[in-house]
Amino acid sequence: METGRLTMEEFQLVNKTDGLTISSKKKNVKESKAAEASIANCKVEIIRMDPFEMEIDFIGFNISLVNAYRRIILAEVPTMAIEKVYMYNNTSIVQDEVLAHRLGLVPLKVDPRYFEFRNKEETEWGAQDSVKYSLNVRCSKNPKAAADETNPDILYLNRKVMSSSLKWIPLGNQTDIFQEANMQPLHQDILLAKMNSGHEINLEAFAVKGIGSDHAKFQPGLAWYRLLPEIELTREVEGEQADLLQKCFSPGVIDVVTTPGVFVESHSALKSYEILEEAVNIMIGKCSLLLAETDKLIESSAPS
Repeated sequence: METGRLTMEEFQLVNKTDGLTISSKKKNVKESKAAEASIANCKVEIIRMDPFEMEIDFIGFNISLVNAYRRIILAEVPTMAIEKVYMYNNTSIVQDEVLAHRLGLVPLKVDPRYFEFRNKEETEWGAQDSVKYSLNVRCSKNPKAAADETNPDILYLNRKVMSSSLKWIPLGNQTDIFQEANMQPLHQDILLAKMNSGHEINLEAFAVKGIGSDHAKFQPGLAWYRLLPEIELTREVEGEQADLLQKCFSPGVIDVVTTPGVFVESHSALKSYEILEEAVNIMIGKCSLLLAETDKLIESSAPS
């Protein structure tokens, strides 16, 4: 899958048709030697990787494939997020709907691969498709605060309601499968609301499995790519012309010979490389479905 090339001539840019487009015009792609040769030249290099960030280079791939992985990561790799909030008491200054929205955006440690997608017509919250949380916080005066204290965070107890206040309430046999530490918010220091003395928040929340195309709160992380061009000079450029050519580009560009790269950043229970792995599995499923439907179409249109 040779990447498309732009040739910069004296007065224009020429977009040369890439090897993938040429191969797709052939009747039998499986037997295309050109396609096999181009695929053999493709490789993936991991530049750096940790649970939260991963940077990789896709060498020799068409940019459309790299963009497809980016779109799958953002829209189709599932994760868990709070979907329904039952507000029993909220006397803080944060409105109920605003607080519920903020709860939905709190990333959770819960691994979505252990849960099923919830049926929208289901009325009960089951252990196989839901995770329950409770939040019960009351703000009161701090009896140990100094008489001349002016900092409200010291004057009052529980003035700031943080994501650490969300407590996991197991459903069914979830205690036999999950540890409490793996069911908490991914970050414990996310500010949900501020309260004054006498204010109270009492609610229950339920998290479900979803995908980013339904709501951005289900996105497992971020992914983006950039094109790092390969510049080939058709002739030697020396002297003043070389200096002039170098000034036509950003510093260092004229010396760079590299390939398209993609960057994956996780803000969910899935690690950065697990997000990419899920995206690859989804892509494989899409390709298998496309090939199966193509075979059916060919069989149905073949003369009997």
